[in-house]
Amino acid sequence: MRFIVLGAGLQGNAAAYCLLQDPRVARVTLADRAPGALPPFLADAGPRLRLTPLDARDGGALLALLREHDAALCALPYYFNEPVTVAAIAAGCHLSDLGGNTDIVLRQQQHDAAARARGVSVIPDCGLAPGMVNILAAEGIRRLERTDRVRIYVGGLPRHPEPPLNYQVVYSLEGALDYYSTPSWILRDGKAVQVEALSELETLEFPAPVGVLEAFHTGGGISTLPFAYAGRVRSMEYKTLRYPGHAAIMRPIRDLGLISAEPLSVKGKPVVPRDVFIAAVEPTLRRPESPDLVALRVLVTGERGGRPAGVRFELLDRYDAERGISAMMRTTGYSLALTALQQADGTIRDPGVRTPDAAVPFGAYVEGLAKQGVDIAES
Repeated sequence: MRFIVLGAGLQGNAAAYCLLQDPRVARVTLADRAPGALPPFLADAGPRLRLTPLDARDGGALLALLREHDAALCALPYYFNEPVTVAAIAAGCHLSDLGGNTDIVLRQQQHDAAARARGVSVIPDCGLAPGMVNILAAEGIRRLERTDRVRIYVGGLPRHPEPPLNYQVVYSLEGALDYYSTPSWILRDGKAVQVEALSELETLEFPAPVGVLEAFHTGGGISTLPFAYAGRVRSMEYKTLRYPGHAAIMRPIRDLGLISAEPLSVKGKPVVPRDVFIAAVEPTLRRPESPDLVALRVLVTGERGGRPAGVRFELLDRYDAERGISAMMRTTGYSLALTALQQADGTIRDPGVRTPDAAVPFGAYVEGLAKQGVDIAES
């Protein structure tokens, strides 16, 4: 099997590493506009790993590379996902991506007929959230005869939090700020509605060393899942986990317009507040040597056999100090890689544009994660 990973950032590198652990993989091409030095965990990958320059905006070059591979993994910013979808279908190459923007996923779904005609599987939203949580929630719903409520909580957190935000950058800071400023789609009384990001704060307790966390709505975490289950599930919501006090700081920052993506005039020059905010805080929040962790909880409740029943999935994943791979990379990049492996080896058979909750087999996916040391507890 031959794979191409688009984007040699944190998640792209982690996905490439996961692919290379499978002896059936003959080649992994890591493509990036400006490929730099490989991280230590990829340095000894050998001839099966190829690094190549690619500007994904160059449609001809992208199409040519896709034609050389069985499946592509898109770890580029979300606004590339639709044009890469079009190119993958034209090339006859399966595609999975990290998603994260619900409007773009809806546009990708408009290419379903073309993908089916070409026999190509396209699966958006294959990271952690959206991605892993969608697969877990769908499995919980399948196990109940009637589902009343689905609650999903995920957070990428520093192992050793430092004020004022008790947060460190574990993926794109621009993406995180997008989630803080975008309304969240949820289900209430069986209908898809939107609620404000950073709203409806609650607290949850996780096993040591995590302890008490706060949870609040953010956009994009479950993508199209509320639309898929509208009328079938009464209540469904996704909330981001952070250490207590985070939302109380980020909400006024947002409300003051400091993370707005809309340009404004400053001394006669256009300035995007979010760009300034990122430039100011990222050097402090990006601590690559500081260990992180990922906390996840998915609760699905309803009825089975005429009695109240529920399914609970929980994950607490930690930084891999031996290889230098963060917990966020393990849970997000590995999730993307395992989906692509299932597309290429035929485990996922049906072509078309389908989200992971509908396309990815639960058992094989969870087993694949466990082989990489990402263990999901179920009760």
